[in-house]
Amino acid sequence: MTGGTAGFPVATGDEEPVPEGSHERAAAVRQAVDALLQIRRMMNGGAADPTAVPAPWELLQPVRAIALALEAAGIAPSAVDADGRRLSTGYVVRRAEPSGATHRSGGPEVMARVEWLGPPGSRASQEQGDALQLCTQALGRLGWVALEYRDSRRHRWLEVEPAS
Repeated sequence: MTGGTAGFPVATGDEEPVPEGSHERAAAVRQAVDALLQIRRMMNGGAADPTAVPAPWELLQPVRAIALALEAAGIAPSAVDADGRRLSTGYVVRRAEPSGATHRSGGPEVMARVEWLGPPGSRASQEQGDALQLCTQALGRLGWVALEYRDSRRHRWLEVEPAS
């Protein structure tokens, strides 16, 4: 879990579909979360609950860390085909533009954007509110704060940052 593409291949929702019901994938997700929690224990020794605070690795790669947290919570990622057409409804995690704020570490604030997207004609837009609420809860359990926003067309998304 150290390189940009090395380690466990997270499902951000902008890749080809993850095999459903794959015991190998479920085992790999559990192993990746266990490794993440171990990293937190080692890196966050001064915290009251070291596993409840994102580790420095997560602050450097928030998209990977947040996508892993969502998949580990059993929330389905979206997926696209080779041409980029959306195939399934689920979460999509992307890097958000930094706000210019400073994080408690003294570095720039780390943020990611989580959306609930699906193919044309899907019920993704009707599911957004409930689905994003599940995402917020799952992320909160792992030390992330998610704030929901809505644009003028009523499209909702989450801005996610580490809890302070």
